[in-house]
Amino acid sequence: MGLRFIFMLTRNDRTVEDAAQQLQTALGLGVRHIGFKDIGLPIAQLKALNAAIKAGGATSYLEVVSLDRESEIASARAALEIGVDVLLGGTRADDVLPVVAGAPVQYCPFPGRIAGHPSVLEGSIDEIVESATALAARAGVHGLDLLAYRSKEDAPALMKAVCSAVSKPVYIAGSIDTPERIAIVKECGAAGFTIGTAALDGKYPADSMSVPDQLSAIIRDVARLNNHLSPFSKSNLSASFSGLPASGSAVISGEINGMQIRLARFAGQSTWNFELHDDKLVFVHKGTLLMTFRDREETIEEGEFIVVPHGVEHRTVGIGGMCEAVVIGAGVGA
Repeated sequence: MGLRFIFMLTRNDRTVEDAAQQLQTALGLGVRHIGFKDIGLPIAQLKALNAAIKAGGATSYLEVVSLDRESEIASARAALEIGVDVLLGGTRADDVLPVVAGAPVQYCPFPGRIAGHPSVLEGSIDEIVESATALAARAGVHGLDLLAYRSKEDAPALMKAVCSAVSKPVYIAGSIDTPERIAIVKECGAAGFTIGTAALDGKYPADSMSVPDQLSAIIRDVARLNNHLSPFSKSNLSASFSGLPASGSAVISGEINGMQIRLARFAGQSTWNFELHDDKLVFVHKGTLLMTFRDREETIEEGEFIVVPHGVEHRTVGIGGMCEAVVIGAGVGA
């Protein structure tokens, strides 16, 4: 699984009033992980927000910002009532685990001591790692929500220490607002991170401060880190064939899923042959190709293709001069 970007519909630890509108922007851009807080909107609106997230094909997250036992238990119950997929945050696992036991929700609490609002992480790296290890060892805890950049400790060192100490996913929350910080998050071994205020307030380096441009920049940077950007540009068949050698030859133009893409020129009649193990597809780009089988002949015009199954004897004839074709198959010959 690549690094996961969780877009939080929050500002300063509160769900924003225009969360429904911002959600549609995120879904339109293909954001697949979207969260909100249990503070800022009535629970009825949070339910509708969660339903819209799931209807859009995304995973939903609720992050708890409760500061006392009673409100944290209430938040956990609210998460079940709302129906979110993942419950992030909170520090009272002893109280929350009985509430979420058996429910279809993944629970990822905060390790360490959390204080204030917006939340900050207190304690030394050793203390936070000790807390993280104890939490991750508990049944019913699916991962951790680490406020690394809201700690006075060195954030990269803290993230690396926690991620190395536990085998469950670690999500980094709070103050991720640059490509450099996202890269550090991935390098330290975290499973994902949240961004809310930075994107909504236009603080992330992007073409503009608009939310669509902010999210697009984050998605692009995450895709680059996950090696999900294509290195390929379009190719022109006519230009590609212009550099092809004489008739009867073929060159490898590319490969996809172990299948070679070859450019070939046909002139005259080939010998009978067959592919021992692999089928091949022949697409005529220019000219006309006669494909002869033992039981029939097929004339393939420009823009047409034919599949030749493995083990089937065949031979080709370029009709009326040269025929240019794209041949696709595993280790295919022309």
